[in-house]
Amino acid sequence: MESLRIRLIEQMCRMAEADLPRVEAFLRTLGNASSVEMEPPSKSASVPHRDWPHAPIHRLSEHGTFLITAATNNKEHFFRDEASLTFLETELLRLAKQYEVLLEAWAVFSNHYHFIAHVLGGENRIGSLVSQLHSNTATEINGRDGAIERAVWFQYWDTQLTFEKSYLARLNYVHQNAVKHGLVQLANQFRWCSAAWFERTATPAQVKTIYSFKFDRLKIDDDYDPVL
Repeated sequence: MESLRIRLIEQMCRMAEADLPRVEAFLRTLGNASSVEMEPPSKSASVPHRDWPHAPIHRLSEHGTFLITAATNNKEHFFRDEASLTFLETELLRLAKQYEVLLEAWAVFSNHYHFIAHVLGGENRIGSLVSQLHSNTATEINGRDGAIERAVWFQYWDTQLTFEKSYLARLNYVHQNAVKHGLVQLANQFRWCSAAWFERTATPAQVKTIYSFKFDRLKIDDDYDPVL
């Protein structure tokens, strides 16, 4: 057993620094396994496995941190069923990795979505991510509905976040967005947002801190009334 510990330590020492947060998050889940079994079941427990992003960072990126909001054409509820919402969220997570964008929070709904992301390098590829996301999801949804030429997405708005408190308040806003819209009572009960992932991978202190930030005075375009 001791030799196994030594081998594991040696492997971690050789790992790239960028990979260490994922290792830390994984080890934390192992350490919390016994306590998780004692928690009462919630709707978030039935969330299927997805290709979740890195462990939360919760600090502004030197290359840029942005809040993105996008809406469907005429606020139509094109993503109102579970399969469509799952496809939209899965594509967002997949393309974020493809375009080297780090997601910190996200919420997707029947007629809009929000996400907060960090730019990793000198080039801001969030616009390319959104363009590809809209193209892929529109093609899929129109194919399902037999409406090939239909316009699905209207446009998106991006806001660069440069102040720490403003950034943290918006993180909480996105995590809690399904509660704001009256779809669930607790944020982690909504399957198509980051709240359950955040609560699972962040420390209890991080969760308490982020969830303590008020967002009632934030000016965010969010007049969409999604359905489920």
